Amino acid sequence: MSADFAELDYRQTPLGELVLRRRRVLELDGLEVFEVKLGEDFLMSSLFHEVEVALADLGLAGLEGGDFEVVVGGLGLGYTARAALQHASVRSLVVVDFLQPVIEWHQQGLVPLGKEITSDARCRLVHGDFFALAAQPERGFDPLSPGRLFHAVLLDIDHSPKNLLHERHAAFYAEEGLRRLAAQIHPGGVFALWSDDAPDPEFLAVLEKVFGGCEAQVVRFHNPLLERDSASTVYLARKQ
Repeated sequence: MSADFAELDYRQTPLGELVLRRRRVLELDGLEVFEVKLGEDFLMSSLFHEVEVALADLGLAGLEGGDFEVVVGGLGLGYTARAALQHASVRSLVVVDFLQPVIEWHQQGLVPLGKEITSDARCRLVHGDFFALAAQPERGFDPLSPGRLFHAVLLDIDHSPKNLLHERHAAFYAEEGLRRLAAQIHPGGVFALWSDDAPDPEFLAVLEKVFGGCEAQVVRFHNPLLERDSASTVYLARKQ
């Protein structure tokens, strides 16, 4: 295996072939980059994580007070989870991921943020289906505390509300699915969602109907490989 490229893990999963790899980008002075592929899709890269951080920062900025209990849907390379833990106001963090190998990468230190996240006593990694748990308020996201309410739910799994990793996720983004999610959030709490697409007026209208207050913030970041800026969207909805 070349020193400039290494496949760190390969697994067959219910969603397809999952690959974790590390490579050096020679165009960027040999910068070490970690990447995750699911089938033919690039799920995430350590080269671009500004929006993952913004998801946590913007979501938590909308809360008042402290001792927040937070859920992150989708562990990935850990950038949203770490950004949430960097807020002293966060008392506990539950991170739900459907793919057990992703959790193991962090526990085994195969990814750069793994040891930092798993060593934080406030954080617990849960192997589960975020969308199935979101649809069951009586069960909820925390297997140790059924029906537990949270102050913030930060979601980074699908590419967008319409560009899904699996068609069964579609029900979550409809009105009834979001109402079931809202039932697991404290009044005044926040639901924040990453999307790789531009703001969607139809989805904003559904968020407004369910939560009573919402906005979409465009987050721009520089793409050093293409030498231009790129943009993603963070949806923010506050439960009235």
